[in-house]
Amino acid sequence: MTWSKDQPMVSIKNLHKSFGELEVIKGVSLDVMKGEVICIIGPSGSGKSTIIRCINALNDMQKGSILVEGFEVNDPDLDKRELRKKVGMVFQQYNLFPHKTALENIMMAPLLVMKQDKADVEKLARDLVKKVRLEGKEDSYPGELSGGQQQRVAIARSLAMSPDVMLFDEVTAALDPETVNEVLLAIKELAEDGMTCLLVTHEMGFAREVADHIYFTDKGVIVEHGPPATFFDDAKDPRTKEFLSQIL
Repeated sequence: MTWSKDQPMVSIKNLHKSFGELEVIKGVSLDVMKGEVICIIGPSGSGKSTIIRCINALNDMQKGSILVEGFEVNDPDLDKRELRKKVGMVFQQYNLFPHKTALENIMMAPLLVMKQDKADVEKLARDLVKKVRLEGKEDSYPGELSGGQQQRVAIARSLAMSPDVMLFDEVTAALDPETVNEVLLAIKELAEDGMTCLLVTHEMGFAREVADHIYFTDKGVIVEHGPPATFFDDAKDPRTKEFLSQIL
């Protein structure tokens, strides 16, 4: 299937996902246009992370369709490696290789997966270190970095694959409060550069500031969605209002 820029970059239609007998996603649909920043919020266990894990085929789905630039993620013949070249993902845990420096962590995938030239990859990696404001930490090992610094290395590592879409799964949840903002700033600058982003986040101030559209999930469905101004200031659904009243 061919994809054009006037179509959604990511299109989720009637997504259903179960773990055993437990249905955690019950018919979710949403579209993300190129350059859009989408935030998915909601209580723990509402299915937020499962949605974005389905987008890059970390979770399979029981029913529905996810198109990423025309790739059908639910196709049994899907080449997951090709999909993940298009879709970068950053997790709550940084998952860095402890025996490799920050620069080596960033360079690994382009060298091993993409078989790119080492000199080119090193230049890209050094540029990405600057992008996430970690100059001077290139030769540091993960154990020598703060949580926020490790998370920024993880963001740079994902960007090294030159993805078209970035997924962020509660990337600040494990961080100390003082390091949260440095990670959010890195994501905000990515968004300002035009990167298409889907974020699962508890950071409501950040969601209000950077998102083009906010989706509120509860019990596996999208309860309410809209642009930040409407969503935060004029929520309609009682469940949304209750959730916001507890966290704002």
